[in-house]
Amino acid sequence: MVENLDTCNQGAPFPMAKTLMDLVSAARGRVTEIDPAALEAEISAAGDLLLVDVREPDEYRLGHLPGAVPIPRGIIEPAADLRFPKRHPELSQARQRRVVLYCATGGRSALACDVLQEMGFENVASLAGGYDAWETATLEVVAEETTR
Repeated sequence: MVENLDTCNQGAPFPMAKTLMDLVSAARGRVTEIDPAALEAEISAAGDLLLVDVREPDEYRLGHLPGAVPIPRGIIEPAADLRFPKRHPELSQARQRRVVLYCATGGRSALACDVLQEMGFENVASLAGGYDAWETATLEVVAEETTR
């Protein structure tokens, strides 16, 4: 068990070790966030929008935004990579499309959005507050083959 999270390898200190929230905060500073009402308007406009749910499969099954494609955060890089044999066919071809990602609260989607920008995606955004904010706004969700 690690007693001091700032040390490793015979007590050598980590140089400015970052926490998850440090990484999320930095990513949020580099990406565009969209609020639930604005995203609902984009969905209603029926433009060329790719909506990606980066939560885990069990989270997706419990409820997701209508039309969302499930691609967990843990595989976003290979899914988006044109050179990867098991890439996601729609995401990997979406570099010029509008792509909005979401997770439960916006942290994972901000990280994923940041990575997609690094991979050359030109018009990506993260849903501010994630699925939780969408639900709080009482917007439409899909769960277990039913719509609410």
